[in-house]
Amino acid sequence: MWIINLLSERYLFQGNVVLLDGGTLGLDLLPRLEGVDRLLIVDALNMGTKPGAIFRLSGEDVPRAFAGKLSVHQMGLQDLLAVAELQGHLPGEMVIWGVQIGSMEMGLDLTRPVSRAIDRVIDGIVGELTGWGAEPKLRPLQPETADVRI
Repeated sequence: MWIINLLSERYLFQGNVVLLDGGTLGLDLLPRLEGVDRLLIVDALNMGTKPGAIFRLSGEDVPRAFAGKLSVHQMGLQDLLAVAELQGHLPGEMVIWGVQIGSMEMGLDLTRPVSRAIDRVIDGIVGELTGWGAEPKLRPLQPETADVRI
């Protein structure tokens, strides 16, 4: 959610790039995978490393990441990828960019180590998309509106 929102605020995406906060939608996302050649997943996982550590997984490591790691989205994504494969809709190229969680407590706030990693994850995602030929463009800065009275 955090990274998708920040990407949307900072960048303009062209072509077939779709930003989607899949959250815990699980199998409800299945129709969205039909015809998708490349899938980039952004998530926070417990990879057993230092909080805030950044990871990039690709290929066969993507489904395996959700088989043995803990994520609030774990079952939904694991099921989604398994059913997509059975139906022949598994994207040909899959990549996960993410960050090691700092806490499993329920809430919307980020721990300090995770918060500090966000910009580096975004840079990785932008680099990945650029490598795929879908380079995001920075949004023009919007001037702050001031209350001007004459």
